[in-house]
Amino acid sequence: MLRHLRNKPSSAGRASTLFMQQWQQRCCYHSEKGVFGYRPRKQREFKVPEEVVQSRNAQGNVYRWVEAYRKYGHKLAAVNPISIKSQQSLLEELNPVFYGLQNKEAVKPQGILNAPELASHTTTVEELERLLKEIYCGNTVSAEFGYVENLEEREWLALHFERLRSECQQHLSNDNRKQIAELLIKSQAWDNFMATKFPTVKRYGGEGAESLLAFFWQLLRNSVQDDLEHIVVAMPHRGRTALQTILLQMRPVKVFHKLSGESEFPDGCQAMSDVISHFHISEDLQIDGKTIHFSMVRNPSHLEAANPVAMGKTRSKQQTLKDGAFSEEAEKPFASSALNVILHGDAAFAGQGINQECLNMAYVPHFEIGGSIHLIVNNQVGFTTPGDRGRSTDYSSDLAKTIQAPVFHVNGDDPEMVALVTKLAFDYQRQFRKDVFIDMNCFRRWGHNELDDPTFTNPKVYSIINNRKSVPDMYTEKLIQQSILSQEEAGKIRSQYMDHLNEELSLVPKYKPEPSYFQKQWKHITTAPSDLITYWDTGLDYGLLNYIGQQSVAYPEGFKVHPHLKKTHVDGRRKKLNEGQKIDWATAEALALGSLMYQGYNVRISGEDVGRGTFSHRHVMLVDQESNEMFIPLNSLNEGKSGKLEVAHSILSEEAVLAYEYGMAIDNPDNLIIWEAQFGDFANGAQIIIDNFIISGETKWMDSNGLVILLPHGYDGAASEHSSCRIERFLQLCDSRETAPDSDNVNVQIVNPTTPAQYFHVLRRQMVRNFRKPLIVVAPKILLRLSAATSSYKDFEPGTQFQNVLGDTSSTLQADAVKRVILCSGKHYYALDDVRQAKNLQDTAIIRLESLCPFPTYELQKELAKYKNAKTFIWAQEEHRNMGAWTFVQPRFKNLLGQKLVYCGRVEAPTSATGIGKVHKREVDEILQKPFQL
Repeated sequence: MLRHLRNKPSSAGRASTLFMQQWQQRCCYHSEKGVFGYRPRKQREFKVPEEVVQSRNAQGNVYRWVEAYRKYGHKLAAVNPISIKSQQSLLEELNPVFYGLQNKEAVKPQGILNAPELASHTTTVEELERLLKEIYCGNTVSAEFGYVENLEEREWLALHFERLRSECQQHLSNDNRKQIAELLIKSQAWDNFMATKFPTVKRYGGEGAESLLAFFWQLLRNSVQDDLEHIVVAMPHRGRTALQTILLQMRPVKVFHKLSGESEFPDGCQAMSDVISHFHISEDLQIDGKTIHFSMVRNPSHLEAANPVAMGKTRSKQQTLKDGAFSEEAEKPFASSALNVILHGDAAFAGQGINQECLNMAYVPHFEIGGSIHLIVNNQVGFTTPGDRGRSTDYSSDLAKTIQAPVFHVNGDDPEMVALVTKLAFDYQRQFRKDVFIDMNCFRRWGHNELDDPTFTNPKVYSIINNRKSVPDMYTEKLIQQSILSQEEAGKIRSQYMDHLNEELSLVPKYKPEPSYFQKQWKHITTAPSDLITYWDTGLDYGLLNYIGQQSVAYPEGFKVHPHLKKTHVDGRRKKLNEGQKIDWATAEALALGSLMYQGYNVRISGEDVGRGTFSHRHVMLVDQESNEMFIPLNSLNEGKSGKLEVAHSILSEEAVLAYEYGMAIDNPDNLIIWEAQFGDFANGAQIIIDNFIISGETKWMDSNGLVILLPHGYDGAASEHSSCRIERFLQLCDSRETAPDSDNVNVQIVNPTTPAQYFHVLRRQMVRNFRKPLIVVAPKILLRLSAATSSYKDFEPGTQFQNVLGDTSSTLQADAVKRVILCSGKHYYALDDVRQAKNLQDTAIIRLESLCPFPTYELQKELAKYKNAKTFIWAQEEHRNMGAWTFVQPRFKNLLGQKLVYCGRVEAPTSATGIGKVHKREVDEILQKPFQL
């Protein structure tokens, strides 16, 4: 039996709240037992101690008043270091009189407020109010968690937050404080050095937000103490290079070398490279005698776009490390080995919709990663837009409330409190494996970049900023006053670091960048050949494929499969496999995935409706019609190397989900990651990810990936939003050459396969090759069930492979008799062939381009050479003339093959397809008849 069928979770305890029960039920999508990659969260038992309940009942008004501070106290907190607004007066909800309490009235706060100084004695309302203001309305930190519905979480947050101040002294030793001060001094020195040596560079320094180094200082120590192995971070540009060079072991000379006009990659590397604020880091760090791997993903200038990439990369590492639901240990939660951390800008977090998508994925089966720790570097301005003009909420962090994540607002002027709140956030994440936010209120010393003048638009705020001390200077002076650090020690830290930076700068002429790619889990992968297009034998013995195919529709005894699926899917597939004929698209896909799993590769298919398939063709998962339990037959393969299939039904999103899958694909080259759009048109919702990561990631960053993108495409009368996957856009994005033959070393492969066997081979080719390229599959709709679009067992046997070009397959056609050659790509071939057969034309050959990029020059030369008497060469397509492959193939046929093509397809149009049925029929008739009339 499958691993996920063996590991039944232990009996769950009674949920503490109705919300918890409902949450658990929502998350048990089609499975209470769990499937590969998903295990329902065990319900946590929690009960407030009886003596605490009695104390609260006995002093109900006091308890309600304390709860009001927990809920509203943050509104009075002065955590903004550059506020230009007066503090709000006392809220009526926080007035003790509102609860019938008098200042001198005696109260017993035990079980009501968790301040250690009140642990064992009676106090007055007046004294209690003073403590409540210090805890919840201070000028250093405040908290929001009143909206968290789970009682255990609220109790935990109240307990630990109310003890936060008293823990400050015992948590941070004087040596710890000196370490933090050293980081801040170096951060300021780094920015000063950069400003002096590279005054015209947009460096996006960390001035005003230096306390983010205290965040990472604390995070790393907590992580190694909890035996984490990996931290995966997404971070925007602000303060990025300071963090990398000071805390994360990046040599400053790498930055200086780049700023001198050189590449960050070794000589001979074909990467076009990127700017310093997009540099990544992947290093083993030694923290307190322990090793932890720190990986910061690449980021484009599209803010927040890297966040789901980091989430996907985290999950991939969790799969490799057998973390969470990938583990044999039923009780092991996600994030036991790999933790995700995301940094945000305040304006970007509130403004970019991808954040809502990411939060919505946080606890979705097959996307859950055990909760992320978020730090909002709150500059209180977005480019030039003040915060209150950049959102409709009180706080930039308010989106966190959509998933009931607690938020800690902290003053960036207090690095010690930043460190302490980081520990609190970390402890919460470890306790509940949920997302948590730190909103670090700070400022931006300069404009959006150092060449901007922010006083044009924000004079009042910058009047405050320009007349105040820096965060490192303030903290250094504080430690000097406390006799923890001397002026001489501070000066020595700065001078030695400046000497180090000058020494690194002097090494620029001799510096040789080291390769940062094809290492560790990628060491068996290389770059694609740049001088040829390779063919790979992806066929297999049909006996093995028959076994895999039979297993793909097998299910346990007693499993109640849907009767229609039993007849058409299960029995139908078994019959086709036994006969070895009319093997359809879904069966070929199952054979490809199952055979890769048999060889030890893991497979993940993600998207909306992927288990069933948008067109109800795949059914890679079966659902018991009585128990509602999901079963994935391919995970029951008893032979081979036991790769696993993860079926990830996604939220209704394209951008974040596709980025998540990209993050998985760049982490492990031995996992086949597939994302399927519900319809190909919908991929434009993820255009930022396509443009900035998938298409250009290897070219900019040397980040290879083998991500497969399935885009259903075809003009079937479904109007403009369900017809075209916009082939022309992907062809425009590829770096195929117009004037010289392509090789395998293109930035993306684009194929339009017309047979199930072709689809089988192209999927298997993704993994058996020794290089990785993203694959865009122009996927079918009507071909899924078209009897002509099927394959024979011979098409899958050893020695078979993906064919970039399919020549004419007519058994009656004589090459010498051909006067007309029609070239096309995709399902349009079958309609053209039907017309040819109906007309009984023996003078027309039809050639299919299965691969568009790389462009198959040599294969086409070979096919065209067969028809020496042909006079007319036609490009036929369903799409409009300004769409489809026409503008791509036309110059290549002319330049590379010396062949002029005549266009036959729809005329130019601003939308991809008509919504008028009669017009659609007229267009179809025209584009099918015209090619045979030329």
